[in-house]
Amino acid sequence: MARILLEIVTPSKMVVSEEVDIVTAPGVAGEFGVMAHHAPMVAAIKIGELCYRVGDKVEYLAVSGGFCEVSRNRITFLCEAAEKAEDIDVERALKAKERAERRIQEALAKAEKIDLARAQAALQRALARLKVVEHARGGQPR
Repeated sequence: MARILLEIVTPSKMVVSEEVDIVTAPGVAGEFGVMAHHAPMVAAIKIGELCYRVGDKVEYLAVSGGFCEVSRNRITFLCEAAEKAEDIDVERALKAKERAERRIQEALAKAEKIDLARAQAALQRALARLKVVEHARGGQPR
């Protein structure tokens, strides 16, 4: 099977640089997949779960927004943050989830749109991290 070069880059490091069979990403306009020889494109990425497959092995990452470009059998993601399952602190993610849920309730009570948007984004990041860890553990509950 033909492969495509996947690169996932954050401001601080190259997270992934590997030839893969397929990439699935959380686009702003909806989830999309890219395989070898895909047509050129640029897409905005939202907070969520990115996964890629090499043979029978599937890897998951939590991403926190950014952009991707597909060109010449390469897909490059420029993300604000990208975390592999083994790099995620589950306890910290659970606390962030609880804190975000509490802040959402507080923002709704005060009708503060900016605080609400920030809390919702924090909740999405925490949920993406927890979902990535759950996939890495084979769907086992935390």
